[in-house]
Amino acid sequence: MLFAKSKKFHVNGVSHNIRFFEPYPFVTKSAKGKFLQDVDGNKYVDYWMGHWSLILGHAHPAVSNQVKKQLPACWMHGTVNEMTVSFSEIIQKAVPVAEKIRYVSSGTEATMYAVRIARAFTGKKIIAKIDGGWHGYTSDLLKSVNWPFDQQESKGLADDLHVVSMPYNDLQKSLEILNSVKDDLAGVIIEPVLGGGGCIPATKEYLLGIQEFVHKNNALFLLDEIVTGFRFSFGCLYKTMGLDPDIVTLGKIVGGGFPIGVICGKDTIMDITNTSSHSKTDRSYIGGGTFSANPLTMTAGRAMLSHLKKNNSLYGKIGALGERTRRELTKVFDGKVVTTGRGSLFMTHFLSGGISEIKSAQDASKCDGKMLQRYHFEMIANDGIFFLPGKLGAFSAVHSQSDVKDLICASQRFASTI
Repeated sequence: MLFAKSKKFHVNGVSHNIRFFEPYPFVTKSAKGKFLQDVDGNKYVDYWMGHWSLILGHAHPAVSNQVKKQLPACWMHGTVNEMTVSFSEIIQKAVPVAEKIRYVSSGTEATMYAVRIARAFTGKKIIAKIDGGWHGYTSDLLKSVNWPFDQQESKGLADDLHVVSMPYNDLQKSLEILNSVKDDLAGVIIEPVLGGGGCIPATKEYLLGIQEFVHKNNALFLLDEIVTGFRFSFGCLYKTMGLDPDIVTLGKIVGGGFPIGVICGKDTIMDITNTSSHSKTDRSYIGGGTFSANPLTMTAGRAMLSHLKKNNSLYGKIGALGERTRRELTKVFDGKVVTTGRGSLFMTHFLSGGISEIKSAQDASKCDGKMLQRYHFEMIANDGIFFLPGKLGAFSAVHSQSDVKDLICASQRFASTI
């Protein structure tokens, strides 16, 4: 068995923790459009879509054709390249806070550096995050990710006394926590839609309230839009909510399916990373990494955003698919679930423990996760529909109304068994 062989080389047989599940992980042989094909030749409609990064679907020609053109000219050279400049121009026009940009190779790096910049700029130490907020594996932010939120997420972490956590969408309690650390508060980092925490949108009032407190207390407001950036419209979600972040991190979609992380910030704040104008003791050293801004990622990202800008109508299409799916799944399960999300993102929560609405990761954690995994496994096994078990789903430009119909039919069959 391929999985048994994989375990000889890889911890638990995988290279990303969430890709492991019993009795063995899903192994993909190829992917095209909306389909995955596994190593046994079975074909599935994919709703995982590369950790939600493939908004155009797998191997879209708008991206792949440009990458093929770039390959003969070199895919890695470790110097400044022209593609980075033209790519950054697109981002800057779409994301107003991106007065200055720095590229890295993952979202984890982007949030790690954003936190470092906040501490360097303010001269303070404490970072506040959200219960259930996921910002990658950086030691600074690997806290209060999974229920129970007051237990340490991992051994081997440094002292986390300089990270505090707040309940999502509960402004009063969040402000009480922030007020208790305001004298040493460097910044707050928030996802405007919790991704791994349950696909839960923040209310505009909550985000505005947190932002107001942060700015009044000379701290930085950091938005993690790695999931939400370019997901609902051409640009970031914060623009539609009247927010004024100091730093925004991007990833996933903007890389066109290639590894990327982006730190976008106001010029006055990002200047603290300038090694030409700041000494070693005054600067925030954020590096970049060997593969940062490599020609293939820059080419793929530029192709992705250029295509999205020219085909802006696709956002309405995939948003409608998501809206219909959330509405229909609620009907199918007749009060047994709440399907959260926004636009083209959705996640079904099987209600339990007296929970009737999902506003936070605490609410989501009290739902029946085992039932959600069973639901996803049965669709993989019986219906040719793929979700990474237990995770949210994402529509892409290559999905259609017929896919929604098939998903609803599969859900109806499952609902009849519970």
